[in-house]
Amino acid sequence: MTTPPRVLTVAGSDSGGGAGIQADLKTMMAMGVHGMSVIAAVTAQNSLGVQGYWELPPEAVRAQLDSVLGDIGAQAVKTGMLASPVLVETVAEVLGAYPAPLVVDPVGVSKHGDSLLAPEAVDVLRTRLLPVATVVTPNLWEVEQLTSVKVEDERDLRRAADAVLALGPTWALIKGGHLSGAPVDLLTDGTTEHRFAAERLDNRHTHGTGCTLASAVASRLAFGDDVPAAVARAKEYVTGAIARGFPLGDGIGPVDHAWRWR
Repeated sequence: MTTPPRVLTVAGSDSGGGAGIQADLKTMMAMGVHGMSVIAAVTAQNSLGVQGYWELPPEAVRAQLDSVLGDIGAQAVKTGMLASPVLVETVAEVLGAYPAPLVVDPVGVSKHGDSLLAPEAVDVLRTRLLPVATVVTPNLWEVEQLTSVKVEDERDLRRAADAVLALGPTWALIKGGHLSGAPVDLLTDGTTEHRFAAERLDNRHTHGTGCTLASAVASRLAFGDDVPAAVARAKEYVTGAIARGFPLGDGIGPVDHAWRWR
């Protein structure tokens, strides 16, 4: 029997099942890898928003990291909600010394606008985690939070990417889903540039989009794809998942991680 590639997610739990650890593991299964998890925080969350979150102690997060990486290992790692400065510091220390591609989704707020990162943790994210990232995947709000660069239209994407790259990651993937007009994402390492365009889908049920994309990128990196190829295949997967997002509860429903099987 052949063991599939292994991918570790370090993130928060979404009790509604649409984003966070739950979305990451669903994506990893859909992409054909073995998903593993380190839970950094627990949220009380549904389709209407985040009603609260609680961080795990840093020693619990470190113990999970040591347990998984020390025995099973990973061909790629993805981070999401890390909540606090001490958790960002803990994760950066461990993953900065681990020899696998690292995809950082710098989660700052939820789909509903609820804060998921303490303001004092932003600088630690900039100075400790981004410098050890292979790819960082901010949306436009997160770009502004990290760099103070405000993206008004597609012409600003490269300026935003350069500002993110100045913080140390190897590649920046600036997600343009909130641009007016057709959404365009920009991927660059400062030398080469790749743009990924897609039609804007008429579907409000997009909860978990960012987690899903970052996890799909990490999954393809675990298979050995280079970064542009990994992003291209991840974009194909997440576009299909958004197209088939479904209603859940009274608010914003999730993307459909199992769209290829239905």
